[in-house]
Amino acid sequence: MITLVLVAGVVLYFLRSFLQKRNKLLKIANHFGGPKPLPVIGNLLEFNTDIPVHLNHTYGPNLFVWGFLNENVLFLGDTKLVEKVLLAKQTQKSLLYSYLTCWLRTGLLLASGEKWFQRRKIITPTFHFKVLEQFVTVFNREAQTMVDVMRKHVGGKEFDVYSYVTLMALDSVCETSMGTSVNAQKDPDNRYVRNVKRMSVLFLLRVIHPLATHPELYSLIHPNAYEQRKIVRELHEFTDNVIATRRKQLKSGQMLDINRNVEDRYSKQKMTFLDLLLNVNIDGKPLTDLDIREEVDTFMFEGHDTTTSGISFTIYQLALNPHVQDKIYEEIVAILGKNHKTVELTYQSLQEFKYLEMAIKEGLRLFPSVPFIGRNLVEDLEFDDITLPAGQDILIPIYMIHRNPEIYPDPERYDPERFSDGTESKRGPYDYIPFSAGTRNCIGQRFAMLEMKAALIKLIGNYRILPGESLKKLRIMTDLVVRPEKGVPIRLEERV
Repeated sequence: MITLVLVAGVVLYFLRSFLQKRNKLLKIANHFGGPKPLPVIGNLLEFNTDIPVHLNHTYGPNLFVWGFLNENVLFLGDTKLVEKVLLAKQTQKSLLYSYLTCWLRTGLLLASGEKWFQRRKIITPTFHFKVLEQFVTVFNREAQTMVDVMRKHVGGKEFDVYSYVTLMALDSVCETSMGTSVNAQKDPDNRYVRNVKRMSVLFLLRVIHPLATHPELYSLIHPNAYEQRKIVRELHEFTDNVIATRRKQLKSGQMLDINRNVEDRYSKQKMTFLDLLLNVNIDGKPLTDLDIREEVDTFMFEGHDTTTSGISFTIYQLALNPHVQDKIYEEIVAILGKNHKTVELTYQSLQEFKYLEMAIKEGLRLFPSVPFIGRNLVEDLEFDDITLPAGQDILIPIYMIHRNPEIYPDPERYDPERFSDGTESKRGPYDYIPFSAGTRNCIGQRFAMLEMKAALIKLIGNYRILPGESLKKLRIMTDLVVRPEKGVPIRLEERV
């Protein structure tokens, strides 16, 4: 009898707590609107690997979505509200990113508070223009390798260009981040390459799973979690070995003077992301190997998937819009000359490609590499007539913000002229945010733009890109990054 009373008391306590929280959440849900939830599972059936465009079309830019029981997320597409969230003094990454911690731990992408501030400060010099000048040499070489490897498809049947771009991006980011080559383009069966690609698949399967917001339970019972742990161990071992090797090299007399003038330091000695981390101190103490590994792994994750997406979806648009492709080719010839195929790209020459940059920006408008930004409030946030409590998870749907017809007339049309000087200046600062915005914007956006430019210049300079038979049926899916469901099918013709 006593046991029954205790059990009943516990049940009543949790039921009361559940209902109290539910009532508070209902006020927010009623304010913003959204689909009616089913009992227990909320709106989970509304979501799969597709971007839920239909919800914004039905309920507007802002909507409240329920998960299991009281789990929820608030979608904010109103740019005035987006600005408030992204400029809030206290925010952290949302639960959406929790499944990345097994690989990336709390590197810059997932860090918060003082750790994020310190890491951002020490990593920023990695993207100094003198370092980027050196990285362009890598971009140039790897883009040329991609063009050479693709040559077998010239005049042939359609093929998936996305897979080739993925390997090129992996080679580029490995060399710039760690100073090591995995030769992904020439050896796509390399174990490290296969592990990185498989992790992308496992992340996608995990984010759409009903237990996505319960990482501990998922890790305990789901078979994919066991495979993921095995792959993560191998990825960590690879990075650890690279760090150990490079640390020995630096200790043997090749240590950089991190206190020299920034421009002088980078112009006189070839630097990688890893080199900077090995030489930096925080409060007089060097970073541990674990600190370094989580930042190198973060650079790897962010640096290959996002640029792969940006390049591939721009190629998709150029295949469907040959007049834009022709203008880019004319720009290539005008800047590099008739012998452009053999001209080495430089940091300075890449700055001259204004129309190409417009074409890339428009590609990122329609298919932003990261379609959502997730934030979790650390403290209450006041809007005009409602208070969002600390702990509220928020998703900012970049994909939908970029398709606002009031800002972008005929939003589904691909038009690089939207980013001409006069037109671009008329938009608000949060109407176009492919690299996020605010204090946590993408630290590597200049790196990404240079890599995308180099790849597209080499590709368009050598080949005319034609649409494959199934290109117009392209479907996309997403976890943290937009991807084509079945690749990007194109054909190639040699330019003479």
